[in-house]
Amino acid sequence: MELYEITQSLETSKEKLIQLGDSLDLPSKRELINKNEELMQDENFWSDPKHAQTIIQGTNATKDLIAQYEKLNIQHSNLHETVEEMKKTFDEELMMVVEEEYEEFNKDFENFEIKILLSHPYDKNNAILELHPGAGGTESQDWAQMLYRMYCRWAEDKGYKVTVLDYQDGDEAGIKSCSILIEGYMVYGYLKAEKGVHRLVRISPFDSSGRRHTSFASVDIMPQFNDEIEITIEEKDLDITTMRASGAGGQHVNKTDSAVRMVHKPTGIMVTCQTERSQIQNREHCLNMLKSKLYQRMIEEQEAKVSALKGEQKAIEWGSQIRSYVFCPYTLVKDHRTNCEEGNVQAVMDGKLDEFIFSYLKSQIQ
Repeated sequence: MELYEITQSLETSKEKLIQLGDSLDLPSKRELINKNEELMQDENFWSDPKHAQTIIQGTNATKDLIAQYEKLNIQHSNLHETVEEMKKTFDEELMMVVEEEYEEFNKDFENFEIKILLSHPYDKNNAILELHPGAGGTESQDWAQMLYRMYCRWAEDKGYKVTVLDYQDGDEAGIKSCSILIEGYMVYGYLKAEKGVHRLVRISPFDSSGRRHTSFASVDIMPQFNDEIEITIEEKDLDITTMRASGAGGQHVNKTDSAVRMVHKPTGIMVTCQTERSQIQNREHCLNMLKSKLYQRMIEEQEAKVSALKGEQKAIEWGSQIRSYVFCPYTLVKDHRTNCEEGNVQAVMDGKLDEFIFSYLKSQIQ
């Protein structure tokens, strides 16, 4: 990249930084941090643990936002000074350093901009991720388990906490279904990009003839809700069953008689939780999952009405995959919504999903 191109780009970035700083209203955010830190010192602060955790998470997230903004300003200032010096005396080695720092700044700025633009009220929430294999028995069940591992790796790399709520082993391999809770700031905001059907093309390890197979699995993403939404669920509308926890033993769930399955009769929505030893805790998890699903249904119904008014029609069928993972005859992961591609399939399966997530989010905000 030429020096004048970097100069022009830095000027544009500076304007954007100023606009973002104004929109963030940093003085009021710093004031809120001070107010919350005073609250944390109060002896009654932990009398309501859930409320206390909400305040702490929000305060830490605001601190992180301000720190990232200040870091970007420092990066920009340092780059600008170096570029101005380069205009006086050009140095080829220094130019290479400038290009590297410029690329790093652009990447950090892009990530920050996406975080700012995740403005939906529930983007900051934890997420419940559900996996369901498609038709095809063992093939699809194995694919669902591969996706389970991929999302767990992604979450662990981000420092998010993963809790298995329900895990049903496949008949021979893989999983029949799985629900996991991923906890952390902005998890739902990022993972909503993953909702849809995922397609796998590979030489099947279960086919002795070595033929190529295509498998499908669906990924459903919901924000986790606790007490922040008002959804009344009548006891008479619930069909509750208790049972012994199943799954791969201690690797996934506790093998106790505390598992709870809950069916919401009016909608037919079913949720299961077996992660806690206490039946009461599993019941509470189920109620929160049910709230999340009911609220998600409300959101989707509203979006469907808007789409109908706009004359839009999106297929919601098994073949409408959002992304394909091709292992053979070549290696490629391609997102069909954004045309984002990655040839290193193994890296993607190891949780390197940011490129796909960010491409989708950018396509939604442009």
